[in-house]
This record gives sequence, C-alpha cells and structure tokens, in this order.
Amino acid sequence: MIITPLQVQHINDIHDLMELGEPYIHARGLSDYWLYAELFSSTCPVMTDEDNNITGAVIAFRSQDNPADVYVQDVMIHPEHRQRGIARALLNSIRTQAEKWDCTRIYLTSEPENRAAHATWTTLGFVNVPGDHQFDGVSVITDYKGPGRSRAVYELLLSQ
Repeated sequence: MIITPLQVQHINDIHDLMELGEPYIHARGLSDYWLYAELFSSTCPVMTDEDNNITGAVIAFRSQDNPADVYVQDVMIHPEHRQRGIARALLNSIRTQAEKWDCTRIYLTSEPENRAAHATWTTLGFVNVPGDHQFDGVSVITDYKGPGRSRAVYELLLSQ
C-alpha cells in the first residue's frame, strides 16, 4: 500500500469512494476535490494498493484562523479494505504534517450515533471532547455545526 497526496488524477475515484460513506459521509462535487488536490494536498492523503486502486482517503485542512489546528473533514476507507490499518496510516500521515507545522491539535467531528466512528477515533488515540449532553455514552455538543447539527467532537493533542 502506498500513501500519496491527493492529486487531480484521483478526483473521480475519490468522489466514487466518498459515495460509499453514506449516510455519514456525503460526496462533494468534483470541483471541491479539485480544490483539495490543488490547495490542501499535504493534508489530504490517499492510499492505493499495488494495482493503483484507491483503498482509503482523508480530507483535512490546516485552520487559517487558528494555524495550530488541523481539522479532519472526511475519513473514508473502502469497505473491502477496512480493518487493515489504513485509517491509522492515513491519519499518521496527517499527524506527521501537522507536527512539521508545529500544530498542537488534530480534531474532527462525527454524528453521535456513528458507533463505528466513535470506536475508530478512540482506538486511534482521539479523545471525545466533553459536550453538553450524552448520546449512548458519547459526549455531544449541541448545534456544533449549526442549528440542528449536534456533533461528537474528538481531538488528538500533539506534544510540543
């Protein structure tokens, strides 16, 4: 397996991969993936197999308002390639870049009912940030992403 930055040539395949993430991940437009490849490729790693098929991808960004933060927007592993350490490897790639930039935190959000995501994030060392209520044992912040968009927030603090 090989990890490379997202490239324009990956756009259609990334879109197809993200479509497999419903209901929690929603594929964005092709022009959005072009933007990620052109402007954010250092935090948008893609893993390919020996046949150059995409097995997983992460879309993440360094905050312009708080450059110490990297926000992970989407993590998607092809269903046929799960439980093989791909998410860990891709997120480690982001961590390496964040540390080069002297960032102090990588964070992400998830729908509270997404139990598989909760298990993944905590297994990978992310901490569920205390919120204002609980959903099935997961701490949730009400309206975190706007009205009616409550989310579980997870963070990984980086040592400095």
